[in-house]
This record gives sequence, C-alpha cells and structure tokens, in this order.
Amino acid sequence: MANRPIVTLTTDFGINDHFVGTMKGVILNIAPEAEIVDINHAVQAFDVLDGALTIAQSYDYFPSGTIHVVVVDPGVGSARRPILMSTEKHYFVAPDNGVLSLVYNREERIRVRHITGEHYFLQPVSNTFHARDVFAPVAGWLAKGVGSEKFGEEISDYTRFNAPKPKPVDARTLRGVILKVDRFGNLVTNFTPQDIPALFQETPPAFKIVVGKCEVTEMHTNYAEGTPNEVFGILGSMGYLEIAANRAAAVQLVGAGRGSEVNIVLEGAAAAANGQ
Repeated sequence: MANRPIVTLTTDFGINDHFVGTMKGVILNIAPEAEIVDINHAVQAFDVLDGALTIAQSYDYFPSGTIHVVVVDPGVGSARRPILMSTEKHYFVAPDNGVLSLVYNREERIRVRHITGEHYFLQPVSNTFHARDVFAPVAGWLAKGVGSEKFGEEISDYTRFNAPKPKPVDARTLRGVILKVDRFGNLVTNFTPQDIPALFQETPPAFKIVVGKCEVTEMHTNYAEGTPNEVFGILGSMGYLEIAANRAAAVQLVGAGRGSEVNIVLEGAAAAANGQ
C-alpha cells in the first residue's frame, strides 16, 4: 500500500472558530487520501516570528514529501504573495511575509515559487480567508500529485528575516532576548551553545543570568533537578537556553516575558569573545 500524503497545519487560528476545520475540509475534498496533522493552532496572533519558530522546530521530523501549510498572515488580502517553497524533502505553502525565514536558514537547497495558478484556488477568493481559498487547495492539489512547477514561477526576492542574535555588551556580558514563553511558563531565550559555550560546559564558570527581577546562578540538565521555586537555566529541546522552574511557571517567578531583555555575565573576559 502506498504511503498516504501528509499535510501539516500551523496557524494562529485557535480552535474556537471554524477556520481549521474548514481548511481540512478543502484539503480532503481535493485529496481524500491525505493525512492531516495539526502542528499548532495556538501561534501568537499575527506573530510571524512565533510562527517561524514553530514550523522550524517541527518540520524536519516528518517524512519526506510532507506538505506544510503555515498560515500566520496579518497581511491577508493585501499585495503580499502566496508562495510555495520546496526543499529536498518537504513542501511549504505560506504567505510571503517571512514566516518561513528560519526554514530558509536551515536548508541549503530551496526553491520558492510565487503561486499564481488561480485555477487551483477556490472561487471566488475571499479577501479575508486565503487559508481556505488559496493555501488549503494548493496543499490539496500537491497531495494529489500536481507538480510544484505547475503553481507558478520561481522567485528570488521572497521575504526573509533573521531571528535576533545575542550581542556583546562588554568583555563579560552578552545581551539577548526572550523569544517566547512556552505552555509551562518556561522563558525561551535566543542564546545557543554556539553563542556562549562556557555556560553549557559540565562545570561552567561563575555566571549570572539577569532577567526580570531575578539573577539566575544555576544551570541544570533537566527540570527535575530544580528545587521548589528555584529559577535556573537549562538547554531546552529547541536548542536555546531556557529560564525555567521545576513544576512552576518561571514567567511568573521572574516577572519577564516575550521580548524582555536577558543579560548573561561571565567571570573573566570570555563572554563577549564567545558571542562574536
């Protein structure tokens, strides 16, 4: 038996309205054999960076040939383009607003097409629900076996951005930012082991992480190592430094949230050098 085509959905639509279900109906009406997987419908509303983080963390765990529909689209109805991006293993259908930026950064070989094949859309096309009328039907036809070249010409001027990077403040200090707060209240920063390797050694040098109203001075290797109400640093599964607490919401204990500044101060003069 041939493998069923897989279509994933990542949106900021939530689950209280008909939007997600309608998208699934459109896809299945075109490709009844498709298997639809919900990655996340709780992306922060209109937050393209949060959508970019979400799809970048998940797409590569799916089988080759998977079609990923990513709709975080504050520009729906405007002149922004619908695009189809192909890698060696995956397809992505999304608005051209940078929501695929972190996938672009991870993949060496990509092709991006401006979707202009309107005969694949539902008609008439709404000005406010392109997820239903453009992105879902394109995904359905891809799942049906239509080649990506049928949907439009390749482009090179697609929108992309770089996620914020930590920057040296002085010889001992790196400054970063909280990228997101997860379901458990952990604060996901933009620090990686490549930015500040000394912090992630088995025995790091003396340090402090200054965030919100807290100064964090402990790193743990798992959440259970933390004592009650202790705020600590940990390398999370996303590959970023997290500010966390054991069975508690660090966001409440720290008093900081998405976009808040984070400073890491190392003893000696290694911090800024490692951050270069």
